[in-house]
Amino acid sequence: MITAIIAVGILGVVLGVVIGVVAKVFAVEVDERIERVGELLPGANCGGCGYAGCADFAKAVVAQDAVPGQCPVCSPEDVVNIADYLGISAEEKEKRVALVRCSGDIPNTVRSLYNGVRDCRSAVLVAGGAKGCDYGCLGFGSCADACPFGAIEIRQGLAIVHKELCVGCENCVAACPKNLIVMVPAAAEVHVYCNSPEKGAVKRTVCKTACIACRKCVKASGEEDHMLVDGFLIRSNYENPPQPALVEAAACPTTALRIDSQHAAGAYEGASK
Repeated sequence: MITAIIAVGILGVVLGVVIGVVAKVFAVEVDERIERVGELLPGANCGGCGYAGCADFAKAVVAQDAVPGQCPVCSPEDVVNIADYLGISAEEKEKRVALVRCSGDIPNTVRSLYNGVRDCRSAVLVAGGAKGCDYGCLGFGSCADACPFGAIEIRQGLAIVHKELCVGCENCVAACPKNLIVMVPAAAEVHVYCNSPEKGAVKRTVCKTACIACRKCVKASGEEDHMLVDGFLIRSNYENPPQPALVEAAACPTTALRIDSQHAAGAYEGASK
């Protein structure tokens, strides 16, 4: 009995020493700066910075593989605090927000009956969904479900982005099966809410608010180059964005050219055929 107890005791001591040596040899040193930067980050883990989460982003910032301003959720104050803590420059990054390039809500579009799963990706598999326009928003809210900040509202079968809530995480971009959502400068106010490359006459048979490429906005902008012609579709030039006054000057016959704040407030009505 005594011999067994002594043997077990000796074995325990030997194992303890071995474990201690192994733990010391294979120990991973934790950089306290990573933990501190992680505390200064918002903890949203949205992936908008391009990393798997805030912890990975903190490691990249400390390793100088990323800059604090890459976090779309960080306030300017948080970015400065992180930069000051690490002794690096607080590089400013232009804020970008999501834009749903569609204005075709239920009252202004032709739709067929749809009795499938209320999810955009699933609807695309069922004859492309219920919407007459193959390039428009289906309105089942996959983008809204993907947004962790509640920046997207589904109104009358159309996804509306409230840019004051959008942080630019791009989760909605990945969620949209129609590739309708793009990131644009937050400072830009005027957009063409249409994504169809079809000819104007074809678009008008399924949507009252489609861009028909009449080029009135292009002419109204003169030589300022605010608008770009892309086949049978006009787009805002975000390198030289148009100003709100252009919307009134152009008098877009379908209201596809809109000011984002009025679009989000639902201040537009579809043009008559």
